[in-house]
Formats: sequence, structure tokens, C-alpha cells
Amino acid sequence: KMWGTSLVGFGSYHYKYASGHEGDAGLIGFSPRKQNLTIYIAPGFDEYGDLLKKLGKYSTGKSCLYIKKLEDVDQSVLRELVQKAFDHMVRTNT
Repeated sequence: KMWGTSLVGFGSYHYKYASGHEGDAGLIGFSPRKQNLTIYIAPGFDEYGDLLKKLGKYSTGKSCLYIKKLEDVDQSVLRELVQKAFDHMVRTNT
């Protein structure tokens, strides 16, 4: 599903904050940006330290993984990271 004009998301979940703000978001998503390929990993990265050590060159935000070029990362590790994060979101949001 397209979330906005440049974000491709897979699956969806509904969130609600203590403040009362709520909405829907993709379980996992990606967006090709000018500076980076941005991969949205909703659960964040706390559980994935071992995979991140093997990934290659990247940076992170709270729930965003930034990759300048796919050649900079081990794509099998990236695939495993995305799958584990997706599975986590499915388990905790269904």
C-alpha cells in the first residue's frame, strides 16, 4: 500500500497514544529518498543489535534505517532484519 506519495508499506496496524492521537501505519515500509533508502522498522532496533553488527554501513533514527546504497549492506542480513521486524509486528498487533 502507498502511504502518502513516496512510502511503500506492507501490512498495517492501528496505533493509539496516551495523548489520544491515533492512526494507521504500515507494519514495515520503505521509501527511496534523495539522500538514502529509508526503511521503516516500526518496533525500532533494540532487539536487533546482533543483526545490525553484521549489516554494513547504515545509520538509524528512532524507527528508521537509512542506507545510502544497497551495495553498502549485506542484503541477506537486511532481509532477515526486515522479516524479523515484520513478524514481531504481526505477533504484537493482531
